[in-house]
Amino acid sequence: MPVKKKDDDLKQNKTSKKNVNKSTDKSIDETTNKSVQPELNLALVGHVDHGKTTLTERLSGKWTDTHSEELKRGITIRLGYADFSIFKCEKCNYYTSKEKCLKCNESTIFIKKISLVDAPGHESLMATMLSGAAIVDGALLLVAANEKCPQPQTKEHLMALQISGIKNIIVIQNKVDLVTHEEALKNYQEIKNFLKNTDYKDAPIIPISARANVNIDILIKAIKESIPTPERILEDDPLMLVARSFDINKPGIKPDKLIGGILGGTVKKGKFKVGDEIEISPGYIVEEKNRKIAKPLRTKIINIFSGGEPVEEILPGGSMAFATTLDPTIVKSDTLTGSIVGLPGKLPPIHYQIAIETHLLERVVGTKEEIEVKPLAKNEVLMLNCNSAATVGVVVDPSKKNTTCVLKKPISANPGDRITISRRVDDRFRLIGYGILK
Repeated sequence: MPVKKKDDDLKQNKTSKKNVNKSTDKSIDETTNKSVQPELNLALVGHVDHGKTTLTERLSGKWTDTHSEELKRGITIRLGYADFSIFKCEKCNYYTSKEKCLKCNESTIFIKKISLVDAPGHESLMATMLSGAAIVDGALLLVAANEKCPQPQTKEHLMALQISGIKNIIVIQNKVDLVTHEEALKNYQEIKNFLKNTDYKDAPIIPISARANVNIDILIKAIKESIPTPERILEDDPLMLVARSFDINKPGIKPDKLIGGILGGTVKKGKFKVGDEIEISPGYIVEEKNRKIAKPLRTKIINIFSGGEPVEEILPGGSMAFATTLDPTIVKSDTLTGSIVGLPGKLPPIHYQIAIETHLLERVVGTKEEIEVKPLAKNEVLMLNCNSAATVGVVVDPSKKNTTCVLKKPISANPGDRITISRRVDDRFRLIGYGILK
């Protein structure tokens, strides 16, 4: 996440080398003529240990597994963020994430900047992955060439992307250095068979070795050609989805040196500026009379960070972060993750109970054996994901066209928003369908 700056960087907005490009309305660094703000958010998803974090490091130079438990267990637990740029060498027709061509060592031409969201692949962390799918414009699905395709979480992630409305994906056949040519072709055919009955039957499949740095240039070219930058809505009231919230103050810091809470995520529409008064909904959750109550928060944007740099304003596209005047204790440990940020009085309503039109799948996603999806039952406990929020809902009315759930944690959402539905199967929550909020 592009907010790990020194304290001094957060206290002053270093914008002397930035201006706003009037024709594209993008933040541009005048010294390099490169876009500071990423244009795209791409999810990097796939089964555990198929190489997502290694590929992130290969593209961006950043290792996104920084949480202590992630380092111990070798898996991604929280959403990881990293930015990388696409460059092209005109002389060699070579695509790279470096400013110098790896073939001829000549300077390259900057094409665009992209944010990668490294989503967890472990089966027990689907809620985090589903939250990540809500904030992206496209996806890279990793499949290990040395394992049979599809693995359980590969199925689940692909279905989650489809349900979330993600249109453009690239399938990456990783670890080709660990198999023979014949085994790689067999795995390729398994991938094609896996995709043939999905929305992604024509998605490009790129064989690579992230560890050995093989075919990374072909992958970068495919990203440039296959995942276009969507048209952004700038005229609407601004809306940001919070995917992370945290306190960057070090222990023992003096009160007069404290830095306000940080909100990280992505802008879905509109434009935010430094100095804007903003509202966060549902905001802070407190318990009153044995009931959880949402307390929307109001604060001010002190700094905006995008692409690892401070900017004066932020548009849709790419991961970003706000430095605010919020008490740091309110935002620590991702307390505000799942909230929505907008202008005061312009946010969606808060729901403690929701009515949804359900659309259930035929089979449970993510299990090794084929399990039929049975109708929802009264008092059943479900995991629900809406925008970047994850909550638990208890079914009080299981009618298909008007399923009513009481939420353990309130959400902020508009009628028509899509909600993914997961059911507990064998001590794990498994994706079984989606609903449309009424």
